[in-house]
This record gives sequence, structure tokens and C-alpha cells, in this order.
Amino acid sequence: MHIDKEIDTRGLNCPLPILKAKKALAELESGQLLKVIATDGGSLRDFQAFAKQTGNELLEQQTVGAEFIHVLRRR
Repeated sequence: MHIDKEIDTRGLNCPLPILKAKKALAELESGQLLKVIATDGGSLRDFQAFAKQTGNELLEQQTVGAEFIHVLRRR
């Protein structure tokens, strides 16, 4: 999977990871991929809801240790 942009939101709590992801997605072209690294446990459901609300596709969510990885495709 080719990631076009990656942002690190470790240590930030809701809603900051979503706000930073929204800003990063706005800088991408349609179809490009954004990877978000977060430590907020609530980010799993937050990114699911965000994808539904915005029409961006949530391709992948992983939990790696204390980190949560989210991959979104810009609509």
C-alpha cells in the first residue's frame, strides 16, 4: 500500500487527531492515502464515524502496542 502522507498524532486526544486528519486530507488529491498514527483509544470509533460522515474511505485500522494506525483514502 502506497501512503501519500503520514501524520503523527501521538499524545493528542479527541478531537485533535480527527482535526489534523481533516486538514491533511484537504491537502491530498482524490484517491491518495493518509496514514494517521494515534495513541487515543477513542480514535478507533472516531475515525469510523469520521469516514462515514465525510465520505472518505477508511481502508485499515490496526492496533500496534499502544498505538492505533488508521489509513484513509481521500474521496
